[in-house]
Amino acid sequence: MQMKFSVPCLLGLEGLIADELRRMDAQNVAAQNGRVDFEGDETVLARANICSRYAERILIRMGSFRAETFEELFQGVKKIPWEMFIGEKDAFPVKGYSLDSKLFSVSDCQAIIKKAVVERLKAKYNLNWFEETGTVYQIQFSIMKDTVTLFIDSTGAGLHKRGYRPVANAAPIKETLAAAMAELARLRHYHTLYDPMCGSGTILIEGAMKALNIAPGIHRTFACEKFPMIDAEIWRQERARAGDLVIRDADFKAFGSDIDFNALQIAQENARRAGVAMKIDFSKRDIKDFKRKSEKGTVICNPPYGERMLDIKNAEDIYRTMGKIFTPEHGWAYYIITPDEEFETVFGRKADKRRKLYNGMIKCQLYMYFK
Repeated sequence: MQMKFSVPCLLGLEGLIADELRRMDAQNVAAQNGRVDFEGDETVLARANICSRYAERILIRMGSFRAETFEELFQGVKKIPWEMFIGEKDAFPVKGYSLDSKLFSVSDCQAIIKKAVVERLKAKYNLNWFEETGTVYQIQFSIMKDTVTLFIDSTGAGLHKRGYRPVANAAPIKETLAAAMAELARLRHYHTLYDPMCGSGTILIEGAMKALNIAPGIHRTFACEKFPMIDAEIWRQERARAGDLVIRDADFKAFGSDIDFNALQIAQENARRAGVAMKIDFSKRDIKDFKRKSEKGTVICNPPYGERMLDIKNAEDIYRTMGKIFTPEHGWAYYIITPDEEFETVFGRKADKRRKLYNGMIKCQLYMYFK
């Protein structure tokens, strides 16, 4: 069955997601602001959930229309063929948001959308009451500038939840963003990766998973695995395909250090859960004692900054230290993410390239030094 999909994502990652979806054989891929749209069948849906490193979730796009009144909203929702997915006993909770629209009350919109879906299914199934004890089909809506778009969530828990990080220390970087940084650093299976402020290890783990081509969702489950229209054999085949693509003889190596011993213990456990512990060495060390253990290397890090854990002065002291030890050398590259617009001044060098990214809701810059 050919379907339309929409992928919400962190701002700045749209291009990376579009490229990876094309590599997954998705069709009509189109990057928008904060999302990527594409088309495909059940196989592409399973593949995107299992393999996407940068997406937040995969939504099945059910329909779109303009609505400025609650009556227009009700009638527009009622026209959508919800019975293609939702059965007589299935659950269909509703959630969403409204921006710059006449219909601004989210709770009222939720109630009207729910009522419209119920009325549609009543007529299709000749029922007056829905017990909603079966498979859950989470309906999501967005209303932007009076345009209503409706989806069914295929993913469940967000795709950034790989399953390897049940515990995290303060202010971790999101897995999808860490994976994107590894991609922007062009990390490969023969590279050596360093993170001298590794915290719970997310950048190192995502870097290792990317370098070894381990699909981020290979060990977790998804909401749409319970959808009866998607054959279980598709999931078996796609997980087998992802497993076959793992690079098992990679020369990749990673080194992580931090001054927080408890964070390092968490990082070690997370790496073990992710299946990459054998590729990462962790040690307790201050940033000023950073040590190179290879002729060439890629450093990717998310240093603490004022908004997160330290005051601005302490953060700037760390930036100055980094400027002294992250010296320009052939074969070495440094990728540093921070929201501090004055970073280059304190670090002591202009970046070769900058890229705007978002760590959650915080606007950051990825400062890239590779020349």
